[in-house]
Amino acid sequence: MRDEIYMQQAISQARNAWAVEEVPVGALVVKDGQVIATGFNQPIGNYDPTAHAEIIALRAASAILGNYRLLGCELYVTLEPCAMCASAMMHARLARVIYGASDPKTGACGSVLNLFEQKKLNHHTELSAGVLADECATLLKQFFAERRQAQQK
Repeated sequence: MRDEIYMQQAISQARNAWAVEEVPVGALVVKDGQVIATGFNQPIGNYDPTAHAEIIALRAASAILGNYRLLGCELYVTLEPCAMCASAMMHARLARVIYGASDPKTGACGSVLNLFEQKKLNHHTELSAGVLADECATLLKQFFAERRQAQQK
């Protein structure tokens, strides 16, 4: 139940991305039961290929805590993280990553590869998949359907 409540907040962040015509992915960082940072996709508007929802939330959480190591923190994200984001999460030493929809094209948590299963890496983050997956996937499908429809006009 707790994971679903936080994922709903991540979905709200994804809607913020959609509102500015970015792919609707949202994320948030939770520590000790409190949301300490949020983020949504902004690579197009910021001209920044690293401005994924997860990276924005990680940067904000690090600034708030005054440390790049986010020990004891959890990150919720509506879409399975890519390799860049998964690597950043491991470097941040997150305790747990929770995502909604799988990403069969770039997912680095099991869909294409699973960086979190690499035994040779020095930090291992717990992974939970599929939280409100249908709702997260539907948001993405609706966004891309709307874009295709607009292009046809």
